Amino acid sequence: MNKRIFIGGAWPYANYNMHIGHLAALLPGDIIARYFRQHGDEVLYVSGTDTHGTPITEAARKQNISPEVIAHKYHESDVNDFNDLDFSYDNYSATYMDSHKNMVKDIFKLINENGYLYEKNKEQVFCEHCNKFLSDREIGGVCPVCGKKMKGDQCDSCLSTFDTSEILDKNCLICSNKTVLKMNKELVFSLSKFQDRITEYSKQVEKYWRTNAINETAKYLSMGLPDRDATRSLPWGIEVPFDGYSEKRIYVWFEAVLGYLTSGREAAEKAGIDFDEFMKDDGSLETYYVHGKDNIPFHTVIFPALIMAMKKDIQLPRHIISSEYVNIEDEKMSKSVGNLITIRELIDEFDSDTIRFYFIFNNPERKDVSYKRADLIAYHNKFLVGGLGNFINRNLSYIMKKFEGKVPNGIVDDSIRENTRKAYESIGEKIAAGSLRSALEDMLLYVQDANKYYDSKQPWIQVKNEDLTDFNNTTATCLYMIANISNIFAPIIPRGCAKIREMIQIDQELSWGEVKIKSDLILNNIEILYEKFN
Repeated sequence: MNKRIFIGGAWPYANYNMHIGHLAALLPGDIIARYFRQHGDEVLYVSGTDTHGTPITEAARKQNISPEVIAHKYHESDVNDFNDLDFSYDNYSATYMDSHKNMVKDIFKLINENGYLYEKNKEQVFCEHCNKFLSDREIGGVCPVCGKKMKGDQCDSCLSTFDTSEILDKNCLICSNKTVLKMNKELVFSLSKFQDRITEYSKQVEKYWRTNAINETAKYLSMGLPDRDATRSLPWGIEVPFDGYSEKRIYVWFEAVLGYLTSGREAAEKAGIDFDEFMKDDGSLETYYVHGKDNIPFHTVIFPALIMAMKKDIQLPRHIISSEYVNIEDEKMSKSVGNLITIRELIDEFDSDTIRFYFIFNNPERKDVSYKRADLIAYHNKFLVGGLGNFINRNLSYIMKKFEGKVPNGIVDDSIRENTRKAYESIGEKIAAGSLRSALEDMLLYVQDANKYYDSKQPWIQVKNEDLTDFNNTTATCLYMIANISNIFAPIIPRGCAKIREMIQIDQELSWGEVKIKSDLILNNIEILYEKFN
């Protein structure tokens, strides 16, 4: 039975161009979406740009322009990057869009009606020099848990999160002056009420999670879930839909994760799908949330709590595809150090397939990885050119040279058919489980077996025999493998696979399962699949 598949890719901040860490973390979502579409399942794959919050206002302040200009600039940049890397989002939105704002306000009011928001006068961090209450990212100090320097409400060193009033030795990151605590009125989300339910939920679904998600969530829960401010004194963001809060905005942590639902609803409406029915937890829905390690608590604790607070039949996040970090030549990426590589810089130098292949082959699924340009080139030459490209080229070019492109009819080897069916099953299961590096290894093993088969049959000798039966069967089997390579690899290297399908004239829609070659096929327009880097 076909399933419904919802995939949410994390929303990059609109304060700088996306870098290769974003790419490594988000690319698995596109691979999974493409696979399930080939499998015949109903897929909604969404994301968007996070355009609210202090990083955007700070970038705007430093450049002396409005947050709207910054938000639009980087949203368009993200859209271009994703398009050029063949991401297949069904909807890519932005939090500044009216559709997102209006839906978030409705959810905010619903959660309030359900009793999970309350008003509280509380001490907040205030800068007397700037004459303003500070947002998270405007506050620096010392982590009360590990004692290291930090900023915001989450320590990058130990990943602990807490109210910013708890930070030690606080200072304003705008003017560097010490801060004070001052009374302020906010609406607070009753996150603490969900401690037991989130704990139980995480135990039920952790079999679908990566180890880092299990560990970070357990650590977060062990500290006890604190109630969190749902509003903030900010000039840029979504207005609070209640009287008395005209100078407040809905806190970005609250509204950004709801973007999965707002963007998802937009995508469903475009496709004529009932989104409420689609998201029901009825046994035929699988949800995937794809992001980096630093976003784990927002997807395994915050977002599930907000869904629970809505009291709607919406499946809680099931598959957590949470990546570790990407370093540069074994050093941590840093704008200040100057070793940060943007996605655009890669696109300007390399083909989309090469980039996608490399960042799945070298994906931080289980541990930190290091991007090395030399490795990217070496993997391209070895696997895309030397393995896959070589197998396809030497078969098709030989037929063009010896038979003017007329593919002889033959019988496909039964053992190859069985091996192909097993490959589909194994690779499909691994992609569905989020084990993409292992799935790619199986794909490459299939190509390796194809090359071994070709070499063992020696068609360049078989063709010299008066009886061409063996040659015809070998050729038919190799063309069969080429056709199925174009299917199996399509989620990862879609451009190359489309080129293969065009060369061998496969006109049926992509599907996940055995594909056969036409009879009486005549090849034309044969070209090298990938060029070698020198």
